[in-house]
Amino acid sequence: MIHLLNMIEEYGLWMVFGNVFLEQMGLPLPAYPTLVIAGALLANGHYSVTTLLLTAVLASIIADSIWFFAGRRYGKKVLSLLCRVSLSPDSCVRQTSSIYTRWGAPSLLVAKFIPGFASVASAMAGTLGTKKISFIFFDSIGAALWAGLAIYLGSLFSTTVDDLLNVLLALGKWGSLLILAALTAYIASKWWQRHSFLKSHRMARISVAELNQLLEDKQTPLIVDVRVTSSQQSGRIPGAKVITNNDLSAIELDNIALDGEVIVYCECPNEASAAKVAKLLIAKGYTRVRPLSGGISAWIAAGHSIET
Repeated sequence: MIHLLNMIEEYGLWMVFGNVFLEQMGLPLPAYPTLVIAGALLANGHYSVTTLLLTAVLASIIADSIWFFAGRRYGKKVLSLLCRVSLSPDSCVRQTSSIYTRWGAPSLLVAKFIPGFASVASAMAGTLGTKKISFIFFDSIGAALWAGLAIYLGSLFSTTVDDLLNVLLALGKWGSLLILAALTAYIASKWWQRHSFLKSHRMARISVAELNQLLEDKQTPLIVDVRVTSSQQSGRIPGAKVITNNDLSAIELDNIALDGEVIVYCECPNEASAAKVAKLLIAKGYTRVRPLSGGISAWIAAGHSIET
């Protein structure tokens, strides 16, 4: 534990840079504790508050810019990748789309204070064509607010933080094990949230080929588009009814028999949003409700037409 504290004091800025960068890249390595401790150690004089803040902001901007340009080049594939590798629930794409569509680049001011939002918001900014100057401006201020608050808290409660570090120092290897256990518990809790989310949305899917065959056979299933409004405007599966915010009142369910075919689709990993709406329909008594496997992306990739 003594070596660990010496490393924080001697290589504090490098540790801050690395921790912030890795967290903003999507790894489950919370940087706030590091920033708070670094803020508490400002009194040691190894670095100034300005240097510490600029280090954290620079690391954040570099990581966010990587996701921004990846989103600009690869579009929504990057968003799907982020939610597949993230420990956050797969609904993060839909939630981030909704927030970013409503507030635009200014939402980056608070992105880092919302778990699971920061990396996805950066990729979303690139995907939606946000201007680079706007992205850098708002992302920089957001990073400064986020890191600055942690540093301020560290300096404000430096005595308390010092006492905590002294306790961990006195515990020796047990203090290191305590820190490791806390990090492991954090990662495990995030994994369990994701596992529980996916388990609760597990149900039978319909393939793109099966849906296309239904339409070619002149069968008329109710097709429901549950994407955010901005995505719905770019085109939808022919005949699809659109809803927003899971508002089932937007579609005429009275005209659909309880044993009628209902297909729900979105554009998120594991059809998370579609499965959520499908669960709501099943709760209302509809027995033949299935999310579309692969969503609208799979439909377009198969070469089928869309309507605007």
